[in-house]
Amino acid sequence: MEHLRTPDSRFEHLSGFTYQPHYLQVSDFEGGELRMHYLDEGPGDGAVVLLLHGEPSWCYLYRKMIPIITAAGFRALAPDLIGFGRSDKPAARKDYTYARHVGWLQSFLDQLDLKAINLVCQDWGGLLGLRLVAENPERFDSVVAANTFLPTGDKDLGPAFEKWRQFSQETPEFHVAGVIKGGTVTPLDQEVLDAYNAPFPDESFKEGARQFPMLVPASPDDPAAASNRKAWEVLSRWQKPFLTAFSDSDPVTAGVDTYFQKFIPGASGQGHVTIEQGGHFLQEDQGEALAEVVVRFLQQKVAV
Repeated sequence: MEHLRTPDSRFEHLSGFTYQPHYLQVSDFEGGELRMHYLDEGPGDGAVVLLLHGEPSWCYLYRKMIPIITAAGFRALAPDLIGFGRSDKPAARKDYTYARHVGWLQSFLDQLDLKAINLVCQDWGGLLGLRLVAENPERFDSVVAANTFLPTGDKDLGPAFEKWRQFSQETPEFHVAGVIKGGTVTPLDQEVLDAYNAPFPDESFKEGARQFPMLVPASPDDPAAASNRKAWEVLSRWQKPFLTAFSDSDPVTAGVDTYFQKFIPGASGQGHVTIEQGGHFLQEDQGEALAEVVVRFLQQKVAV
């Protein structure tokens, strides 16, 4: 598989980001390998908090949260999805599929032999992370879902998502930092915007970012629809702690938190929160607040 690799120099001196890179190799499903990047911070023997980003961000999105999580004694793992961040980027859009993204993250779990995982997921981090939970229930201890969903194609995705999908396919230049800026409610410094653009030197590096909106199941016969329905069968019986921590200003996922609360047994009795002054990328707007919610949730879970 032909792929691109962003030069390391693009990641030097990023605002608020001093974490050391870690890498592993995953299959490209065509006989070759791709390099996946991840952060691994905090005590090696601490309970694992798996931080999954979405579209079109990368693990930089979690830079404000990681210090709070590790200071509480947890091990924070934040991979870059294939096609994003410091991970390799397949050059052809056809090389990006929902199933392959799940497979790449499954390889990440397997190679690091992760167990007793506490998942924190947002945007595509949930579309992928919740599939991992359903397909590896024995590996996961809890879930914090933030501004995400797990569609099966059986319901309309709504006008906000349809507008986003149309934009992503028709815009001549895919402005990654502009998308982040449009999904936040607080002003972002130019240095922060530059950091979100860093993984993508030119348009050829953005094929994964362009393809992601098209991979969201929008019809019952979508290639991922059956697997997502199967995942919901597992989640509908999930008894382990499941917390929603959505923001108050995300038109794309608004209301999905109540759906999770209604249909996932493990969500019953949890201290669900709505984080104020947060857009779609609430880790950027209110990263510290979300991290504190996560830590409090995990500490209470342990205490019980």
